[in-house]
Amino acid sequence: MNANRPDLATLSSAEKDALIRDLRREVALGQSEVRLLRRRLGLAEQQRDEHALREALRTAAPRRGLQPPPSIAVKLGRSFDLWRSPVVLSVLCLILAAFAVDGAVGIWQTRELQQQRLARLQLEHEALTSLYVELKQIVMESDGKSYRMILAMQNIGSERPLYVMLNAVGVFVQSGMTWQQVASQPVEGTSWGVVKLIDAHSYGVSFTPDVANWAELIPGYMHVRIQSNMLISRSAEPGNDIAERRTPFYVYLKPHGANDAEIKARGKMSGAPPVFIPMPPH
Repeated sequence: MNANRPDLATLSSAEKDALIRDLRREVALGQSEVRLLRRRLGLAEQQRDEHALREALRTAAPRRGLQPPPSIAVKLGRSFDLWRSPVVLSVLCLILAAFAVDGAVGIWQTRELQQQRLARLQLEHEALTSLYVELKQIVMESDGKSYRMILAMQNIGSERPLYVMLNAVGVFVQSGMTWQQVASQPVEGTSWGVVKLIDAHSYGVSFTPDVANWAELIPGYMHVRIQSNMLISRSAEPGNDIAERRTPFYVYLKPHGANDAEIKARGKMSGAPPVFIPMPPH
């Protein structure tokens, strides 16, 4: 190769440049061939390795299937046998029986409450429809300031007796926009307590409407409210079968010492002014 190398001293600059370019091309061509040979060599080695791996897998012994350890198999079997145990079955039966008893008790309690509610509604209806309460009369007492009224109650719709607890009767007189309670007490022969009402019963109350500046809704008359509250049952010794009855009465009451002629003229009445004028509840 040295024999074919030209004499650099005799070459011109252009010839030297051309020589350098040729040398570079030869070097690049050699490097390319070297890379191609290395790539082919690596591919051949990879194919050889893959072939060897396939042969090794082909000749390898087959794998054995996985089997559960004997202790695990025994435990699984015992878990199913557990449901056949008399103790477990007895406990399960007790639990189911407890749920059944609880459900039966709940149904019974619900029915009892419904029956009690129905009985109470029937008693309240009977207290309103079978018991009739009426204000019969109001008269002036001779003392010049008190009044005596007679109230009556009657069992009109029930074939059985009603047991009525009479409470004190309240009397109120309107003064301005308010109601003022006045003194009241049972008259002789009347007492508060339980009355066995088979047919009818009357009771009297005395009251003194000593109120200043009483309201005059109609000329010459006081506006009075009478409140009769009572408890009603079907038995003499009631338990929960008790209904409350509130009965108000509203009247116009002529005061003691009133001038009948003046009231008659102011109210344009045709006859003598009565002691009281009843009016509907309001």
